[in-house]
Amino acid sequence: MKVIICGAGQVGWQIARHLSGENNDVTVVDNNPDLVRRATETLDVQGLAGFASYPDVLDRAGARDADMIIAATHSDEVNMVTCQVAHSVFSVPRKIARLRAQSYLNAIYSDLYRRDHLPIDVVISPEREVANAALRRLSSPSTFDTESFLGGDAQILGIHLDDDCPVLNTPLRQLSELFSTLRALVVGIRREGTLFAPEPGDQLFAGDQIYVFTHVQDSSRTLEIFGKETKTQDRVVIIGGGNVGLAVARELEKSATRIRAKVVEMSRHNAEQAADALERTIVLHGDGLDIDILREAGVDRADTVLCVTDDDKTNLLAAVRAKTAGAKVSIALVNDPTLVPLMMPLGIDAYVNPRTTTVGSILRHIRHGRVRGVYSIGDAEAEVIEAQVLSTSPIAGRALRDIDFPEGVIIGAVQKGGKVMRPTGSTRIEEGDAIAIFAMAADVPAVETLLQVSIDFF
Repeated sequence: MKVIICGAGQVGWQIARHLSGENNDVTVVDNNPDLVRRATETLDVQGLAGFASYPDVLDRAGARDADMIIAATHSDEVNMVTCQVAHSVFSVPRKIARLRAQSYLNAIYSDLYRRDHLPIDVVISPEREVANAALRRLSSPSTFDTESFLGGDAQILGIHLDDDCPVLNTPLRQLSELFSTLRALVVGIRREGTLFAPEPGDQLFAGDQIYVFTHVQDSSRTLEIFGKETKTQDRVVIIGGGNVGLAVARELEKSATRIRAKVVEMSRHNAEQAADALERTIVLHGDGLDIDILREAGVDRADTVLCVTDDDKTNLLAAVRAKTAGAKVSIALVNDPTLVPLMMPLGIDAYVNPRTTTVGSILRHIRHGRVRGVYSIGDAEAEVIEAQVLSTSPIAGRALRDIDFPEGVIIGAVQKGGKVMRPTGSTRIEEGDAIAIFAMAADVPAVETLLQVSIDFF
């Protein structure tokens, strides 16, 4: 598949890394020559410096025979014009645009993206994706990471193991025997900064960060087994009342459980907009780093403080200050992945990475056929791939123990006939089954081969 990626920033680079690793023909376009050079020197892609919306630039990038164009520059308008040019001049079949401005995303203007108007096939909103990720963190505050799979029936939970975890020093094989009815499986362990896919004989130690696949009905029991409480969210304080904070507050107001939320916003204009848009949520105008404002917001009684301003350092400091003021759980939005290792030393419980969520949402729309979802773990260290098994797949009709998976690959969950089950060696994978696979980054191409992506999906 020939793909043109417009924008070589963090999101564009990650998308290019994923697609080029799957033997697609990828060309990256950006008006910053340094970003183009970084992409071509680190990835197996072609690069072109220029403005993506210019027809001659797209022509030189190979738009005449491109299968897809992904417009992910920093400008909404450039992304929209790029898709229009790709459609009108070059008849590119599939066009994806990243749009940030909420006005472009209003449902009452959805006709704007019809093929006879602005022909954009898929619109990705980073703010909405981040807001959804933040809501998932709020739904499971004792985890540092969480994502849903298999139609919402399965989850992957990131859990930090403390000294009081009751199953420390227990081999994973023995865990499966002790909790035979639990639909949960440890698929990844990060120990001393290194992530790996565990063997059945591996043990868990205090300080480990583990990734566990579980059925949603078993998530509470799973958390208890690994020493975490299932906490109800009655009081939430949101630091940052911009697009993300406002979207989260709106969803909390719709929640069936009565959640008392307060928003703290530095900008008077944004604070007034948030106050007008929200019905039950209290909005405070002030600095989220000001301890007096935090006390007025009631952080000492808050179950969770969610820090989602547009500045990473503000989010980190606000999360730390909120915890020291008495908040039970703090969650920070962090764009820079190099700051993530600071989370634990600072006492921050969880984080949301906009780049990861945006890349995952774009990949979900890129994958054709039976690959239904992709979620990036950590700083692109591993991926969780959800796929439906085809009859032509080498794994169809075989028991898991008979399939030659790479060492860094673990099947986390299997869905048969709409029912999610914990996989064992005797589990037979059949055509039509849906599977969720944890794969270290280096092993992703091998997984794609096992799923016959190159033949059946593109």
